[in-house]
Parts: sequence; C-alpha cells; structure tokens
Amino acid sequence: MKEIINRLIKFRDERNWAQFHTPENLAKSIAIEASELLINYQYGDTYFSEENVKEEIADIVSYCLLLCEHYGFDIKSIMNEKIDKNEIKYPIGKAYGKADKYNKL
Repeated sequence: MKEIINRLIKFRDERNWAQFHTPENLAKSIAIEASELLINYQYGDTYFSEENVKEEIADIVSYCLLLCEHYGFDIKSIMNEKIDKNEIKYPIGKAYGKADKYNKL
C-alpha cells in the first residue's frame, strides 16, 4: 500500500496539486467520485461499464488514501479498528442474513 501512496504523492507533487488537496477538497472529491460510480447503476445493475466501475473505485480509493496521508492515518490500522467496532455492533447471532442497522437488530 505504501508504494501506491508514494506514487499518488509523486503524481500530485509533480503537478503542484497539493495546494488543492485540502481535507475539505479531498472529502468533496470522494463524494463526487462515489456519485460517478453510482451513475453506473442508475438504470439497474445490468447497464454498468466494468471498466468505468474500476476507474471510479480507483479514484475514490486514491482520494481516501491522500486524505489518510494528510492526517497521518495508517490505513491498515483504521480499517482494522472499524472492523473491530462493526464486529461488536453487528454480532453474527443478531445480524446474520439481515440488512438492518445495528440499533434495529
């Protein structure tokens, strides 16, 4: 993962784009790219472009990684912390096969 983050930073810095990568702008870009991903499914899940889905996922993850880099977050640690929390909020015995929110289980 560090190799990818380093490539993103190199790409950004070679273009002098760090000035545009404030936390606010990165968060907005994540939301925008997520919306672009959703466009693939606007008319159902049979009309999507697999290539476009891959590109939008890459855009979303890129902005997420840059936001983590800005704050000095370790992506592996924050992902594991969130999974730990979700395991508590969604115990198998209550959540198995259900899409209900944790407070509705």
